[in-house]
Amino acid sequence: MAITDVTAKMRSNEEILGRSDLNDADAILAITTLDETDVIHAVEDNADAIFTWGYDKGERAKLDKLYEKAKTSQWNATTDLDWSTEVDIEKMVREQNFAMSGSHELAPPFDLSNTPLKSWGDKEFLEFGIEAQNHLLSQFMHGEQGALLCTAKIVETVPWIDAKYYAATQVVDEARHVEVFSRYLDEKLEGNYPINAHLRMLLDDIINDSRWDMTYLGMQIMVEGLALAAFGMLHQTTQEPLLKKLLRYVMSDEARHVAFGVLSLEEYYQELSSAELRERQEFAYEAAVRMRDRFLQQEVWQRYDIDVAPLIPMIQQDPGRILFQQLLFSKIVPNCKKLGLLDAGVPEGQKGWLRERFEEMDVIQFEDFADTGDEYLELDAVAQDREAATA
Repeated sequence: MAITDVTAKMRSNEEILGRSDLNDADAILAITTLDETDVIHAVEDNADAIFTWGYDKGERAKLDKLYEKAKTSQWNATTDLDWSTEVDIEKMVREQNFAMSGSHELAPPFDLSNTPLKSWGDKEFLEFGIEAQNHLLSQFMHGEQGALLCTAKIVETVPWIDAKYYAATQVVDEARHVEVFSRYLDEKLEGNYPINAHLRMLLDDIINDSRWDMTYLGMQIMVEGLALAAFGMLHQTTQEPLLKKLLRYVMSDEARHVAFGVLSLEEYYQELSSAELRERQEFAYEAAVRMRDRFLQQEVWQRYDIDVAPLIPMIQQDPGRILFQQLLFSKIVPNCKKLGLLDAGVPEGQKGWLRERFEEMDVIQFEDFADTGDEYLELDAVAQDREAATA
C-alpha cells in the first residue's frame, strides 16, 4: 500500500505484521510450514526487466572495486573443501552448546518440571540439538536459494550497468552457497527441513515487490545481513573443521553482498521523499521480525509432536538465546543507520520510527557497530589463503 503522507498515515503492527503484539506467541506459531512433500513453490514476480544502453561504469568507483574483488575471490565448493572429513554431529552439538552457554549441560537453564520436557534427559536434549542443527543449516540453505532468485532479479531490474555486473557475480556465489549447504546436510548430517513459514513469507514478499530497491533492501541488507552475523557466530562456536571452513568461505562472499546493498542504496535513498523512506522503514521492520520469528524452530517441535506455545515464555528468557537473537542484528542495525533509515522522516534530534521499532526489539545497541561498506576486505578468505600459500 502506498503511503502519501508519512505523518497522517502511520501503519500499526496489525497492518504490517498481521498482529498487534510483536511477541504474540500464538500468532507467531499460527503461521505454519507448508506440507513437507511440497517441492515446487511459485511466486508472482511483478518487476519489469530493465535494459540499459549506457555502459559507462566509471561513476561508481566503489561498485567497480567490489566487482573486481568478486572476480578474483571465487572459490570452488568441490575442490576447496575437504568433503572426506568425518563429521561427529554429537560432538559438534556439545561443543557449540558449551561455546554459547559455558555449560556442559544440554538442558536449558530453566525449570522444566511442569512442561512436556520434564522427563527429558541428556539423550533427548542431544537428539533435539542435532535436529535443531539440521533445522538451522536447512534454513541457511533455503535462504541462499532465496538470495539466488533475488539477485537474478536484481540483474534484471537495477538500472545501472555496474550494478548488473556485480549482481551477476553474486548469482554465481549464491548457487555455490545452495550447493555447499545442501551437500553438507545430505552427506554429513541427517537430511534437511522444509523452509520455515516466516522465512518463506519474507522471501515471497521480496520477490513479489516490483521495486528494484526493495529487492536490495529485503535481501542484501536484511536477509544477507542477518545471515552474515549468524554465519559469524556459528563459525566462532563450532570446532567441526569442514563446517568451519565452509562458513569462512561463505562469509567472505556474504560480506561483499551486503556491501553491494549498502553502496547501491546509500546513493539511491538520498533521492527519496520522507514518505518513500517510510515505506522502506516498514519493510525493514517487517523483515527483521519475520527473521527473528523463524528462530523459534517450530518445525523441530512439530516433529516431536510437542506444543511449543507453553514453552515460549521460558525460551524467551534464556540468556543464551536472548544474546544469540540480539547478535543476529549486529550487521542489520548499523547498515540501516548507514542508509539513513533509523531516523528518516523526522527532524534532527527526534527519534525515528525504525529506531523506536529496533528499541522495542532490543537491538538498537548495535547502531554504532561497523557497517559493511568495506568489511568485505577483512573477510576475503580466498585472498587470505592465497597469501598464506605463498608466504
